[in-house]
Amino acid sequence: MDARLNPTATVIGPKAVKHLVSADHALVGSTLPRSTRDLVKIRASQINGCGACLDMHVKEALAAGEDPLRLGLVAAWRETSVFTEAERAALELTEQGSRLADVGHVSDEAWAAAAEHYDEEQLTALVCVVAVINAFNRLNVMFGVRGGSYEVGRLS
Repeated sequence: MDARLNPTATVIGPKAVKHLVSADHALVGSTLPRSTRDLVKIRASQINGCGACLDMHVKEALAAGEDPLRLGLVAAWRETSVFTEAERAALELTEQGSRLADVGHVSDEAWAAAAEHYDEEQLTALVCVVAVINAFNRLNVMFGVRGGSYEVGRLS
C-alpha cells in the first residue's frame, strides 16, 4: 500500500518537516545518551503504531551498536532485566508522555523517577525527544507512511 500523500511533494510539507528535523538534530548534542534517545523513539513509535519510525530507529540503533536483544524487548521493558534504572525511568516517562489523551498527565512519580537519573539538561532533552518523535509518529501514521524500506543513514 502506498502512502496516502507524499508531504514532500507539497509546498508546506518540507517547510514544516524541516523544523521537526532541526529539533531532532539539536537533541543529538545533548548529554542524554544516544541509547536512551533511541529507546525512547522506539517505544513511542510502538505505542503510536508508526511502522516508518520503528523501521528507521531500530535500524539506526542497531547500526550504532545497540544490542538486538534489548531492541526486541523494548515493548515489554517492565518484564525484563536488560534495561538500566535510568532507561526504565525514561521509558515510563515516554509512555506517559505519549499517552496523554489516555492518562491525562505525566505522574509526579514518573517525573521524580526520571529526575533521579537525569539532570535538568537531560530531562529537557528527554521531554523534547518524546515530543518530537510523537510529532513524527503522528505525521507518518496520518499520511500512511509504511515501514520496511528505510536505509541506515538516509535521514539521520
